[in-house]
Amino acid sequence: MENTFAELVFIPAPAVGHIMSAMEMAKVLVNRHQSLSVTVFLMNPPLSMLALSTYIESLAKKAIERIRFIKLPQDQTPPKLDSKAPLMSFYEFINSHCKYVKNILEEMINQSSSRRVVGLVADWFCTGMIDVANEFNLPSYVYFTSSAAFLGFKLHFETLYVDQKQDLLELANSENGLDFLICAIGSMRKAKGILINTFLELETHAINWFSGTNFPPVYPVGPLLNLDSVAGKADDTNVFRWLDSQPWASVVLLCFGSMGCFDEAQLKEIARGLERSGHRFVWSVRRPPPQEKSFEVLQDDYDDPRVVLPDGFLERTSGVGKVIGWARRVSLLANEAVGGFVSHCGWNSMIESLWFGVPTTTLPIYCEQQMNAFEMVVDLGLAVDLKLDYKINVINPEGDTVIVMAEEIERGIRSVMEDNEMRAKVKEMSNMSRATVVEGGSSYTSVGYLIKDMMRNII
Repeated sequence: MENTFAELVFIPAPAVGHIMSAMEMAKVLVNRHQSLSVTVFLMNPPLSMLALSTYIESLAKKAIERIRFIKLPQDQTPPKLDSKAPLMSFYEFINSHCKYVKNILEEMINQSSSRRVVGLVADWFCTGMIDVANEFNLPSYVYFTSSAAFLGFKLHFETLYVDQKQDLLELANSENGLDFLICAIGSMRKAKGILINTFLELETHAINWFSGTNFPPVYPVGPLLNLDSVAGKADDTNVFRWLDSQPWASVVLLCFGSMGCFDEAQLKEIARGLERSGHRFVWSVRRPPPQEKSFEVLQDDYDDPRVVLPDGFLERTSGVGKVIGWARRVSLLANEAVGGFVSHCGWNSMIESLWFGVPTTTLPIYCEQQMNAFEMVVDLGLAVDLKLDYKINVINPEGDTVIVMAEEIERGIRSVMEDNEMRAKVKEMSNMSRATVVEGGSSYTSVGYLIKDMMRNII
């Protein structure tokens, strides 16, 4: 008799960090239960981004046991992103795929005898898909790719706005994200559970707070990170060869995510700060999109970074540093020579740096990264402050005038590289992060409860 699999449908948001994190969640689930399988619905990104498009294409062709991929169709003229309301227009772009999700779900439910669809796992940007699942009486779960603290903050905002009728538009820039926040949280309340890429030992208070609310059950399932890339090191063999020849914890990594880029003035200050610090470094430098296409394409690598760096910088630092383009951050953080991290404070970056025991200094850029930086520096004491309130417009970096000066960059680098007490504290959390995902650990146990709940849906 043919085995029957309990099929989960994953819908990640079309962004590099969101897809990669969702893939790790899917792998954890199928590895923990032999009767679970996953189908991942992939959307084309709304902006022209070669690296992401290539990654999606490679996933669609990939063979992973009990995980398969379906590329969703797209409207001939999909909704365009609006630079004045980027979050809400991104949400609407994703929701334009609802009809295609409905059609494919219906086919899956009707035609398969060996796979019974038992639930949908949607990224928190994709919560509009919960209504589609409800049409088929399918339980929905939300995969939240940021911190438990940030989710609690969003829930608090919804309470202030919806229940207490407070006018939140008086808060700076709130009109740019408030509509999206209210829509997303409202949809998340319809879910059967919330999966968060965090762990109890890291965010004890934030996670426990949810037990006193009427929000769906929260499952801490992290840290989730792609360790497969650590062994490959295929991005730039010259950089890894150089790193392998450096002393332990002697190199500072500067890497600002798939959307992190700076204008020429800021790049020059970072370069001067690096040079003044005297520390070895690996620096990932990305080129902003042309201003006239700032909301059509995303960042790319420079053909020659000399055009935006101080004269002679590469020559003067050739023995102590490497300037590179896009790189797989996990592989770099895993190298024993890397002893400090200047980060944009995306949650994936924070989770990865803790896993590898690399102390971070914070230079948040956009979205919830300022809150991540605050949590890590002030609340948890696991990072060093470079500039907590820094931010730029990632769509148009040329439009920002606030510059972090070389002196501040130097101070941040020296602090993160020379603070042995911080290094020891981060190492302790690193050990906790690794213990939580093995049998008996808090996240291992939480995933077990989650699978038990999911498998009830097959009965």
